Amino acid sequence: MVSKKQRLASVDALRGFDMFWIIGGEALFLPLFALTGWSIFQFGHGQMQHTEWHGFSFYDLIFPLFIFLSGVTLGLANKSLQGLPISQRAPVYRKAIKRLFLLILLGVLYNHGWGTGIPADLGEIRYASVLARIGFAWFFAAMIVWHFGIRTQYAITAGILLGYWLIQAAAGDYTPLGSVNAWVDQHFLPGITYQNRAYDPEGVLSTIPAISNAMFGVFAGRWLSRNAGDHGAILKGLFIGAAACLLVGFLWHWIYPVNKELWTSSFVLITCGCCLLLLGIFYLVVDMWHWETFTYFFSVIGCNAILVYLGTSLVNWTYSSKSVFGGIASALPEAAGILVIACGVILLQWLVLRFLFKRGIFISP
Repeated sequence: MVSKKQRLASVDALRGFDMFWIIGGEALFLPLFALTGWSIFQFGHGQMQHTEWHGFSFYDLIFPLFIFLSGVTLGLANKSLQGLPISQRAPVYRKAIKRLFLLILLGVLYNHGWGTGIPADLGEIRYASVLARIGFAWFFAAMIVWHFGIRTQYAITAGILLGYWLIQAAAGDYTPLGSVNAWVDQHFLPGITYQNRAYDPEGVLSTIPAISNAMFGVFAGRWLSRNAGDHGAILKGLFIGAAACLLVGFLWHWIYPVNKELWTSSFVLITCGCCLLLLGIFYLVVDMWHWETFTYFFSVIGCNAILVYLGTSLVNWTYSSKSVFGGIASALPEAAGILVIACGVILLQWLVLRFLFKRGIFISP
């Protein structure tokens, strides 16, 4: 669907910041470290790697931040379908279901990109995906927001986190092979798992707590809407919420490890705390201080985030960058040449997105 609706600048900028690392930002740290020898770039490179099992890195935040921001848009709209006749609700349901299935299909396309192609054997397709999880989290969050009161929404979110913990704690095993997630995926997930693992990191059971990531976004978006114009109240609420989530998440980690692959409830709280913190910072920079260049650069990316994500699988941007900047890169020392190509990857994608942005074309499922 192509739309030309009004966007909230801070949310689009934060979404663009999130996707910046996907389109090539993560590749900048290693050549910068090689050129300067500064340890901060070495640290940054380390943060651009997913944690292998228990623990947390900045790169683990990218996926849940996108889910959180999808919830923010729901909270800003603050729509309710309670009491409406089915004739008015049906078109909304159809649109939501269409969005969900489109994201599932695009996720399958993304999974089998990079020149491999979707297998002819339906049993060899990987159906679970990042985009599918975003779709499911948004869909069920929307159902909760549209059909329940605010207090019930909080109760459902807390129930999801506590219930998921109890399920995993009952199994008592947080290993890749022994987790309840692996058992559920082996018995109920169609197709294949990621890299043929015992579990899928975007599998059946671990999708449930991701709904809470979207719901925290809903609560943040509603807070932004209710306190529109009161900058102090908005920042206070976002930062207090961030501190509370981080504190509870870190304390919970001692008995219930933070783990992205299993998407544990403690991981949800840590990521939501970071999301609230980033949203507060972006609200400050974008909506209060009006840093126009900063806002513009990231908003160009954020307004077509799904297109950005698909492009990383379907287009070989490194080849394109080498085709344009390869001559300059080859004339420089190796580390500088790698940096030029990495910057070229980002620049070429940004220019395509700017072309769409300038024309008010925002492509979303």
